[in-house]
Amino acid sequence: MTEHEVDVLIVGAGPAGLTAAGDLARAGRSVTVLERWAAVNPSSRAFATMPRTLEVLDARGLADDLLARGYQSPTVTIFAGARIDLTHLDSAYRFVLVTPQTNVDAALGRYAQSQGADIRRGIEVVDLEQDDHGVAVIARPHGADGHRTQWRAKYVIGADGAHSAVRQLVGAEFPGRTILSSIVLADVKLADGPTGGGLLLGSTGTVFGFLAPYGRSDRDGSWFRTMVWDREHQVPDSQPVESGEVIDVLNRAMKRDVGVREISWKSRFHCEERQVTQYRHGRVLLAGDAAHVHSPMGGQGMNTGIQDAANLAWKIDAVLAGAAQGLLDSYHNERHPIGKRVLRQSGLMARGVTVHPPIARALRDLLAPRLLRIPRVRDTVAGSFAGTALRYGHRGPVGTRATQIPLTEGRLTELQRTPGFVLIREQGTRHVDGTSVLQAERADRGPAVLVRPDGYIAWTGASTEPGWRAVLHEWGVRPKGFEPLTF
Repeated sequence: MTEHEVDVLIVGAGPAGLTAAGDLARAGRSVTVLERWAAVNPSSRAFATMPRTLEVLDARGLADDLLARGYQSPTVTIFAGARIDLTHLDSAYRFVLVTPQTNVDAALGRYAQSQGADIRRGIEVVDLEQDDHGVAVIARPHGADGHRTQWRAKYVIGADGAHSAVRQLVGAEFPGRTILSSIVLADVKLADGPTGGGLLLGSTGTVFGFLAPYGRSDRDGSWFRTMVWDREHQVPDSQPVESGEVIDVLNRAMKRDVGVREISWKSRFHCEERQVTQYRHGRVLLAGDAAHVHSPMGGQGMNTGIQDAANLAWKIDAVLAGAAQGLLDSYHNERHPIGKRVLRQSGLMARGVTVHPPIARALRDLLAPRLLRIPRVRDTVAGSFAGTALRYGHRGPVGTRATQIPLTEGRLTELQRTPGFVLIREQGTRHVDGTSVLQAERADRGPAVLVRPDGYIAWTGASTEPGWRAVLHEWGVRPKGFEPLTF
């Protein structure tokens, strides 16, 4: 049996796995990614990249290329013309980027490989065993009883999707249930697509349809990603999707003939609400769909997985550098509540779209437009949808994202292309000597802020005081030039 040894073994080459691989390799760790499928899947379920995710991608130098390939939608039209309005966000990205997940995966794959991650396809994990020093993983060619390989890693990240082999091998519970069946995704060319520059949802008591513009047009029409569902046509996922089904349900949901000219791709699936009870299992950690699955309503799946990985990778790097293993517990403590919230919000949206009783539908259509015109409600809903309002902890600035803080030079996400903590000093203050922590100066009158590698605030105060150094000590981080504090 061939044997290999790495710092971190990642199972799954989806967005969560590739983000973690790139971040860990960028930090100088040896990383291998095992992906059971031999070729990249040319189809794509996810298509919406949210503002907070764009900030995360910009911190890796990936956002601009994706923006050039996608369509920017500043609003999402839902019930009875009610709109989720993103134009008031405190972000450089006040829109949903509509682009196939294949583009996001390709960008993250290039990032991971450019940093030195080793991505191996066509290999499936069949066994896993861990001890106090690491994890032994047995893998083989996917779908074959061929030559087996053993990988020895200090840590393993299971990012291998909803049917995760890693999750099963560690015995993680995955409670939940199916909430919608026989959902159809398709890419369609429309002669008479919606106007207004946003994402559009249409529904009746029996069907719903969703349209997201790709921003590609020719003389015959414009391309859209659509998602449709018919309460009265519930069939197994294995039943082929006929073009007539897509056209019929879409027209009924939008209450008009939208003029479908061509359908290039279509797929049927069901969605579930499930979440593991623990994200950490010793030296094995779960991320992305391996840890949580939910309704596609709201487009949060890919985005949540990328942000799982951004939270986890720097913590594994810190532990490999000598921080206490207990630091990894903060991954579960921070990300499990976020995953739970995403499940709840996506589920509420799915139930709101598919609500059947006429009285309930009438009440929904009456209240939703009015509520979303109230600025405070509008901004709360938009921030949650966009991911910019999600936080770790319950009060104060610590645990909130720092991306929106204006700097005298450049953007925080540009600084974060070099991994590590960032100290943002008060306006007009001098560079703090004796530390290799990256530094910047605020352009407003706010306090000094210590920013974690994933872009969230770890501390606020005066940069001349030792508080931020103490926080680094608490996190177990030892930057070059760091002098241990005594307490």
